[in-house]
Amino acid sequence: MAKRRQITRREFVKAAGLGVVAAGVAPTIFIPRQARGASKELKILVWSHFVPRFDKEWYDGFAKKWGEANGVAVTVDHINLAEIPSRTAAEVAAGQGHDLIEWIQPTSQFEPSVLNMADVVQEAEKRFGKQHPLCRRTSYNPNTNYFYSFCPGWTIDPGCYRKSLWEKAGKGDGPVVWEDLIAYGGKIKKEQGIQLGIGLSQELDSNMAARALLWSYDTSIQDENENVVLNNPKTVEATAYMARLFKESMVPEVFAWTAVSNNQALIAGRASYILNSISAYRSAQKEVPEIAKDIYFTPALKGPRGTGFHSEHVIYGYIIPKYSKNVDSSKKFLLHLVENYDQAMYASELYNSPAFFDAPIPSGNRGYTAVKGAKKLRDLHNAWFSSDPFALPGEDKGKLAVLKDAEKWSTNIGYPGPANPAEGEVFATFVLPNMMANAARGMAPQTAVEQAELLTKTIFAKWRQKGLVGGKT
Repeated sequence: MAKRRQITRREFVKAAGLGVVAAGVAPTIFIPRQARGASKELKILVWSHFVPRFDKEWYDGFAKKWGEANGVAVTVDHINLAEIPSRTAAEVAAGQGHDLIEWIQPTSQFEPSVLNMADVVQEAEKRFGKQHPLCRRTSYNPNTNYFYSFCPGWTIDPGCYRKSLWEKAGKGDGPVVWEDLIAYGGKIKKEQGIQLGIGLSQELDSNMAARALLWSYDTSIQDENENVVLNNPKTVEATAYMARLFKESMVPEVFAWTAVSNNQALIAGRASYILNSISAYRSAQKEVPEIAKDIYFTPALKGPRGTGFHSEHVIYGYIIPKYSKNVDSSKKFLLHLVENYDQAMYASELYNSPAFFDAPIPSGNRGYTAVKGAKKLRDLHNAWFSSDPFALPGEDKGKLAVLKDAEKWSTNIGYPGPANPAEGEVFATFVLPNMMANAARGMAPQTAVEQAELLTKTIFAKWRQKGLVGGKT
């Protein structure tokens, strides 16, 4: 197992930029043989899943069994998600390391250093039906016609709220619009002493929350043609809202948020609402069942003009660095993973949603109780979210039903454009959370937006010069 350590902010930012050092990438061809003088081995680097049983009870054994069946020695290493960028950059710079590296956010900034996965996508769609557009947009660069990663699945990002707290505040069905977080969330903080848990820090969930807020206020980093449009009145309006939200409904600890902070706050009874996947709820089921029974979910909150979008919480992107000597084994494993994604859904306790909803369910013992009439992953998705197989005794089995149509209010990082390398670097360097945090700390919202725009335009200009991003401004 890989050793774990904390990385500094400087190391993270430096590492995020290292992925662009290689150039001159040509597409590979998916052929049934070991490529590039390969040995019969496969080294996989993945993050430590938020639902622990996924790694321990399924993924590691699944990978090993596939290796045994195919005569390949498979090694799986797990590290903290915050370490994935620095580890990837280090291995790319060294020209050696893992054959497959799993990210949970777009890897577009590494495009010059990784193989084109177009052949894997083509083969997967031939076998399992169309890849979901959300997953395609976060693994494909339309400017270069290049699949810089392969996406087998994604994770829904709802709002999670404590029903009893919101009932006392007069909003038992939870928030619907962003202003509810101030009107009712502020009331809960004042009268019940429990704050909201939306991060304003340099971490994954803060990044996702900032984007959700912008989209719901009808603004974004770029337009559909990849021009930077961040500095506009609607962005200023959204940033000013975040400053009000912090003042009325939150506490300073959100400035030091980590990727697990909102989970921990909800489970400990210190948060009335968070933006997170269902992993926080699953953890509460095991650690504090009474809290879990009180957790319910909301779709994307709507902005002042009725728009409501969330990013996917996690988007799985597997990359094959150019140095890999085990390309064919890597691609075969990814196709095998898609073929068995019903097990990934179940082992993750519904945290993982499939990128190929039309994939058929394999026959035989799948490790879970068969769902009558279910033939495709879409059938399982609908059945399990309608009646949660992991609900506690006496718990509402239907509370996840609100997530069945999450595709309608989920979108990709980079929306309304693609998740291009510039968007990837803006994400990796936390431009948006810093913008929101600056305003919450007292900077004029317009100034915070102007500073963010300057950084963003610099990043976009750099990638345009490389020919990897479209647009003109």
